[in-house]
Amino acid sequence: MINPLSPHAAEFIDHSGVLLILDEAKRLSSEVSAIDFILAKAKEKKGLTALEATSLLLCSLEDKNEEIFELARTIKSDFYGNRIVMFAPLYLSNHCLNGCLYCPYHKKNTNIKRKKLTREDIVREVIALQDMGHKRLALEAGEHPKLNPIEYILDCIETVYSVKHRNGAIRRVNVNIAATTEAEYRLLKEAGIGTYILFQETYHPITYKKLHPSGPKSDYAWHTEAMDRAMKGGLDDVGLGALFGLEDYRYEFTALLSHAEHLEAVFGVGPHTVSFPRVRAADDIDPGAFGHGVTDAQFAKLIACTRIALPYVGMIVSTRESPECRARALELGVSQISAASRTSVGGYEKPESSEENSAQFEVIDNRSLDEVIGWLIEKGHIPSFCTACYREGRTGDRFMSLCKSGQIQNCCHPNALMTLKEYLMDYASPRTAELGEALIENEITHVPNVKVRNLVAARLEAIGGGERDFRL
Repeated sequence: MINPLSPHAAEFIDHSGVLLILDEAKRLSSEVSAIDFILAKAKEKKGLTALEATSLLLCSLEDKNEEIFELARTIKSDFYGNRIVMFAPLYLSNHCLNGCLYCPYHKKNTNIKRKKLTREDIVREVIALQDMGHKRLALEAGEHPKLNPIEYILDCIETVYSVKHRNGAIRRVNVNIAATTEAEYRLLKEAGIGTYILFQETYHPITYKKLHPSGPKSDYAWHTEAMDRAMKGGLDDVGLGALFGLEDYRYEFTALLSHAEHLEAVFGVGPHTVSFPRVRAADDIDPGAFGHGVTDAQFAKLIACTRIALPYVGMIVSTRESPECRARALELGVSQISAASRTSVGGYEKPESSEENSAQFEVIDNRSLDEVIGWLIEKGHIPSFCTACYREGRTGDRFMSLCKSGQIQNCCHPNALMTLKEYLMDYASPRTAELGEALIENEITHVPNVKVRNLVAARLEAIGGGERDFRL
């Protein structure tokens, strides 16, 4: 009953169709021959259907689950290597007209302090982020057409890009704002954003209606079909995500993959990223009230099965998760993480007092960027501040074609090393610098092309001498 070519959300994520997939997947999940067949297909690294991937998610056969986890590790390594892209969110405004029951920004919450950054505020926030070493931001704002109109968002993007402080610069701005029109998505494209991100929150239409009793976001179809309008508006890199914990995670998984299949079928390219936020405590919000909590074990399986189903997609886990949970997620498929995040409006230059209280959710991983960078290096990952693909036009189907062929690593691995070198020179603590230099010395030997290896070695030396912003 699911029609991936349909322009209508109720058809490309048909509720009855999702339930049928879950029923069939439950049957297949206990059949060894069916799981073996799906795993054999998955090893071709071309992805799985929603039914196939959900069958793996529901599989409780211990030996097969070990195969699932090992395959996820292999696919992650083959397509993304040991690089981990770094970013931070920047909250612009928490003014909002919606009544979302899981978010403290909802209109009826009178406890939270409402804030909106001015240009001067943004400059101070961006300088603080640059002084940490960040190069990539995700802009966040509540939905309020009068207080947060598209003109405000565009002005914020321009301001962020304009700030140059010492060796700091934000080289790529991604945007996570409310569903809007094709014309306004075109304006975001013209403003030079990277990925347009919009979490579905829940794909379950009945639960969605219950959790969104008022405001523009209460329109399920308008929200769910936003990515179609964004891609028609020229934003060929879009990021999906569900807020896990609002509804059964298995339903969300199946529906999310159906959404990805729809984008692939209609536009020839699926989502650029998939995010995995879990509901967290916040002012006026009790995550246990929704009754669909996702355990760490379930969360790990969810990530592994997504990596197998969507081998090429960038996968994101934020500071909502603990260091231990993030460490496992990185092994099983995650390729991007935030670090040193503040979920309040204006929390980087000067941390909020408890009385101000404008945070959207509770941060679990409170480590500094330098601590996270050192931790990643110790675990054998390459922290990457690279934004080259966006600036070289490797987006949408161009990025995916390189990724699917494996050629993207010829660019990404060297670029990761060069941007890490910049971080080590400009921002790292002595201990992190020592760890990072040893990592770079080892990793440069893994660049297969001799000419590229020599070029990167020369550029690393130039970065050590004060030059910046090389990219392949």
